[in-house]
Amino acid sequence: MELSVRKAAALLGVSENTIYRWIEERQIPAYRVNESYRFNHAELLEWANSHPVRPPASLIEEAEAVHTAFALEDALRTGGVFEKITGHDGRSVLEALVAAMPLPQDVEREFLLQMLLARESAGSTGIGDGVAIPHARNPIVMRIPRPLVSLCYLEQPIDFGAIDGKPVHTLFAIVSPTIKTHLGLLSRLAFALRDAEFAQAVARRDPCDVMFAEARRIDRLLAQHELERAAVRP
Repeated sequence: MELSVRKAAALLGVSENTIYRWIEERQIPAYRVNESYRFNHAELLEWANSHPVRPPASLIEEAEAVHTAFALEDALRTGGVFEKITGHDGRSVLEALVAAMPLPQDVEREFLLQMLLARESAGSTGIGDGVAIPHARNPIVMRIPRPLVSLCYLEQPIDFGAIDGKPVHTLFAIVSPTIKTHLGLLSRLAFALRDAEFAQAVARRDPCDVMFAEARRIDRLLAQHELERAAVRP
């Protein structure tokens, strides 16, 4: 989905002048089309997730766009929680990640791996605090019955070129049957990682039952926000 400067500014809760300044400083991913700039929705979400510029209200609005059936808990249960993922560098841990993901037999894992590697070569998906969300430059859309989020704890932290320079110890991978669901889950995950309790559970490398419960709490929190907003709408 391509966004104009005006829509990008509204999504991030900043002025259009701020967007233009970020473009000039080459901080934000933008594409020049004739005499104007355009933004890829998925790339903008990724960039916003690793920069403290996205207001909580916008995160909530994006996250609530996912249908309840594809909530974070459901996607995490489908994708699974994996411990002691081995690897000494970015490529080897991504190979282990792809091998661990519960994908249908007809999904070509090597193709998925190459998509992830290509994205990392263009810029790290390490968002800081030891977490990375490896994904392709465009949402990974494949023939799967349900979207999945796989949580992988690495056996040892590795240098992933993260934005804060810290080694990465945890990976979240999203694969979805539709772009809309991918973007919604990415927003929900971003909201969750900014929640203190969820982030602490990740840092402690809590087991699957705890993480499923944390994801359920995030889904309920977002549902409550939606109810509160609906109550004040005219």
